[in-house]
Amino acid sequence: MKVTVLGCGGWGMALSILLHDNGHEVTAWTYLEEECAALRAQRGNEKLLPGVRLPAGIALTTDMHVAAQADMVVLAVPSFAVAATAAQLADIVPAHTVVVNVGKGLDSQHGYCRFSETIENALHGANPVVALTGPTHAEEVARGIPTAILAASKSQEAAEFVQDVFMNERFRVYTSSDIVGAELGGAFKNIIALGAGMADGLGLGDNSKAALMTRGLTEIARLGVALGARKETFAGLSGVGDLIVTCTSMHSRNRRAGILIGKGVPVQEALKQIGAVVEGYYATEAGYQLARKAGVSMPITEGMYHVLYEGANVQDGIRQLMTRAKKHESEELWLL
Repeated sequence: MKVTVLGCGGWGMALSILLHDNGHEVTAWTYLEEECAALRAQRGNEKLLPGVRLPAGIALTTDMHVAAQADMVVLAVPSFAVAATAAQLADIVPAHTVVVNVGKGLDSQHGYCRFSETIENALHGANPVVALTGPTHAEEVARGIPTAILAASKSQEAAEFVQDVFMNERFRVYTSSDIVGAELGGAFKNIIALGAGMADGLGLGDNSKAALMTRGLTEIARLGVALGARKETFAGLSGVGDLIVTCTSMHSRNRRAGILIGKGVPVQEALKQIGAVVEGYYATEAGYQLARKAGVSMPITEGMYHVLYEGANVQDGIRQLMTRAKKHESEELWLL
């Protein structure tokens, strides 16, 4: 099978290697001539994936038109490039070719819509779109460390097709019809991971992080349901699974940025020091605005917004969270 992977960052390279190992004919695309030349010469990127080499069988190109011959196209570009890349792809990819998005975030250019919606709109609804998301670090997938992930789509046939193409003994793929919940879980967990990093930077303990993760998942699910997701999705790989891996690992850019902020580094300087996109920064604004529009209570997200965008003190934010009005853990139970 011919697969075109759009994007040669860490995730794009890791998935290209996995797909190649599964016996597929893989072409990886980047719009940067210098990146393409470097990858051809070095067969790897020591900054993104130290010690990982691209097999000789993976072709590299700057010509997106290779996607016209692909049986599957994988979008592995940064979140800010999803809309533009999908727009370019619209004039190239044949109708009905499955398009897989592996980016996690929301499209701020189009009212914080989900990436599958952005891609579907760009492709005029002619192609089934699958979100491949879950608790995954490119650094580990590239090394064949056992991983489980979710393929979510409105099309069962497309989700199962992606499952067949990607799945092997080291990469287990589950399917879901709840693409809304899968995408929202993948986007909003970055907010909580950024907060978990702040807690680490402040020197708080395991109790604090556990509380943040648990209550953070609660409010992510609350907003997700309001936006059309199924609650149980947030108890799965794209919800609690992705939340755990992102809040606890130093592979996570969100956690690392949060640590810097918690130590007193100004927000913009912390983002700059990470040297790559910190998705939680943008997800916080999206979650804050969507929650206000939907009338959903998200106190952690609101506190994060005040810190990241309004210069609020992290310690003050924690104090406000801890001294909120008393609550029942599951407020809806009182309505039964």
